[in-house]
Amino acid sequence: MTGSEMTTRGVKVRVVSQYVPRRSSPENGQWFFIYTVRITNEGEHTVQLVSRHWIITDANGEVEEVRGPGVVGAQPVLDPGQGFEYTSACPLHTPVGTMHGTYRMVTPDGVEFDAEIAPFSLSEPLAFN
Repeated sequence: MTGSEMTTRGVKVRVVSQYVPRRSSPENGQWFFIYTVRITNEGEHTVQLVSRHWIITDANGEVEEVRGPGVVGAQPVLDPGQGFEYTSACPLHTPVGTMHGTYRMVTPDGVEFDAEIAPFSLSEPLAFN
């Protein structure tokens, strides 16, 4: 497992990724990864996650951008001290890659900011042997 952690304006985003061999088919050029994200509001003000922007890069340098409302069908509101966790997936055509991005957050008074998602690896454990 690999991961990353970054805090932006009191919003901590921690990600852990894992290769899923049973859902992968390397002989067909398909590698499957899951990642679990924990978003914690360590700030003093309530925030809501309204959208996401992911940048996914495979080992060939191919870049895919994913944008959309919320995460896993939710736009969680986090009071100070609260957290939200979810797991999602990412298929790749190479055994290694990276992901990073941002969550658009908004405060009750309408202030918007991007909470950074630090880069993390997606890698088949045997890819570097």
